[in-house]
Amino acid sequence: MSDPNQGPSRRTVLAGASGAAAAVALTGPSALAAPRSSHAPRATDRVAAAQAYTWRTAAIGGTGFITGVLFHPKVKGLAYARTDIGGAYRWDDTAQRWTALTDHLGWDDYNLLGVEAIAVDPADTDRLYLALGAYAQSWAGNGAVLRSADRGATWRRTDLSVKLGGNEDGRGTGERLLVDPRDSAVLYLGTRHDGLLKSTDRGATWATASFPAAANASGQGITFLVAAERVVYAGWGDGGSALYRTRDGVTWESVPGQPSSAATRVPVRAAFDTNTRSLYVTYANTPGPNNQTDGAVHRLDTATGAWSDVTPVKPSGGDAFGYGGVAVDALVAGTVVVTTNNRWGPVDTLYRSTDGGRSWTSLKDTAVLDVRETPYLNWGGSAPKFGWWIQAVGIDPYDSRHLVYGTGATLFGTRDLVHWAPQIRGLEESAVRQLIAPPAGGAQLLSGLGDIGVMYHDTLTASPSRGMASNPVFGSATGLAMAALKPAVVVRAGWGDQGNGALSTDGGRSWRPFATQPAIASTAPGPIAVNADGSTLLWSFVHWDGTKHPGFRSTDSGATWREVPTFPKGAVPVADPVDRTRFYVYDTDGGAVYRSTDAGATFVKGASGLPSGDVQFRVAAAPGRTGDLWLSAKWNGLYRSTDGGSSFTKVTSCWGSYALGFGKSATAGGYPAIFQTGATENFVGVYRSDDTGASWTRINDDTHQWGWTGETITGDPRVHGRVYLGTNGRGIQYGDPA
Repeated sequence: MSDPNQGPSRRTVLAGASGAAAAVALTGPSALAAPRSSHAPRATDRVAAAQAYTWRTAAIGGTGFITGVLFHPKVKGLAYARTDIGGAYRWDDTAQRWTALTDHLGWDDYNLLGVEAIAVDPADTDRLYLALGAYAQSWAGNGAVLRSADRGATWRRTDLSVKLGGNEDGRGTGERLLVDPRDSAVLYLGTRHDGLLKSTDRGATWATASFPAAANASGQGITFLVAAERVVYAGWGDGGSALYRTRDGVTWESVPGQPSSAATRVPVRAAFDTNTRSLYVTYANTPGPNNQTDGAVHRLDTATGAWSDVTPVKPSGGDAFGYGGVAVDALVAGTVVVTTNNRWGPVDTLYRSTDGGRSWTSLKDTAVLDVRETPYLNWGGSAPKFGWWIQAVGIDPYDSRHLVYGTGATLFGTRDLVHWAPQIRGLEESAVRQLIAPPAGGAQLLSGLGDIGVMYHDTLTASPSRGMASNPVFGSATGLAMAALKPAVVVRAGWGDQGNGALSTDGGRSWRPFATQPAIASTAPGPIAVNADGSTLLWSFVHWDGTKHPGFRSTDSGATWREVPTFPKGAVPVADPVDRTRFYVYDTDGGAVYRSTDAGATFVKGASGLPSGDVQFRVAAAPGRTGDLWLSAKWNGLYRSTDGGSSFTKVTSCWGSYALGFGKSATAGGYPAIFQTGATENFVGVYRSDDTGASWTRINDDTHQWGWTGETITGDPRVHGRVYLGTNGRGIQYGDPA
């Protein structure tokens, strides 16, 4: 999953006295509260009213990379999962669903929704640890460790002075966090660029520990830590010796006799079979999940020191891949499962051995996949795939035939090694880019998502029955728009192999690709708009690297297109919801609004001198009104125009506005309710206004923040108070007054 084009402000974390971390104690009710924004209060700040809301997650079924899954070795039915940008989860075996554990992380802590590693304490079954941090780049905030004594119900937090990379290459390796098997108070954290960190107080403080391999600023560092009885093994991903061990928690040594190929491969994961005292290690030529073309599996007899090559199938020629996940059966000696990764030809599989790796069976070959609960996994009508990006796998320590494995889109599980179905209820990781709540009838909601295209939500409590919008199927959606006066007409744009734009005349139930498209569409699809009566389309084009291109217009439903020279390059077009001849465009480069009164054929400059320089400044048009525009200018605040963009007035009730939308009015015939992700106090929250922006009511709370939520928000035109919120990794959140 990917980061938004421009992230929110990032909180500076200072190193603690140890030189490695600063501890932040969160106790009582505030234990679930993320730290407030670092913005200083302004003169215009005021304390907003608050209204209790009930928040739920719209069901789709994963839609993101499950980077780790961990069964608790001592508690039946207890498991944890981690994702690359969507936080961590706990499995509730009674309810048969996942519970999100990190929704309390707020706007300034969005980087912490990338989970680098999970650890449990076998000696204290309620203790749980998370190593958080999505990016190790210079612009990213530092990582943090969360520690819980109640399985993630409440947390205490320590901010690190180093960066972690839960959404970078190597995010499927691990686990990089471990409780010392000799002493539950001791934890180890393997970092990418800063060596080994150690805590002697259950994760409250951290300090750099000695480790024989030298860290570097661009490598993988320590890829995993695993306990084999009282010995701790560490994988090293930067060449040379691939495996180290310590018997006393202080002195580390290179494990003797390692396979010669280990020096040029990355050790991805390891698992220890206590019944046979065997350590299984998977390798690949890159950390993955992408670009792996070679790999192996080796077994170490920890009692004798003997190594064995137990690779199920050696990658070669057109069948190039690496090895990723590995899990052992706690109940049956010598039973182990490993996964292939990045095997795009035959598709990835799980290999299972019951004789310590001497022989293997491919579980994919006999698998029966049931994706009825998550129809999008049919990928627009083709057969469901067994999986790709498989670097997480687990065997239930209390049920040898209960296996789960993560993919780039979901988590599959089986109870008989043959029949597989998503075991994903409650876990949603989509990055949401567009949301439309139709005015009446039809869909409950339409959504445009990163990686998974466009969805038609019949209901919010079950995965969309039509799956991904097809004809064509998109990867990421870049645009989604509905004709305000003719809501049966919907258009979408995105990254697709068989076209980059499509039209629906039945409210998004079915689609047909545009008959033609501008040449630039295949490499730079961008936002798209449709005028009020559905007769004119405006398509903007932005390359993934930010390069902006001229906009194009169609008046025949995409049969032909013409460039609009006066359209600001790469801008987001917005249609007037009443007047079919009007479009509006905000030029972020020049800080000006451009208007069209001839259905997008030409544009002229309107208001100028507005905030500039940010690609995400955007205009929203109030439904049922002509020329009533609102401009969300992020930290520059909120502006309104009532004259079609000729002039704008700053709204003084808030100082930050990141995404804005409209819902049903509180009174018959009144002004639409306004929803925004914004700031009226000294932090970013989710707000509703029922008085045209004169005042705001906070509708989320400190336990429901979901990191970065600045892309899209909309109210429901049918139900006053209902709001739909797009997150960058926690799917679609929707709320109703409690």
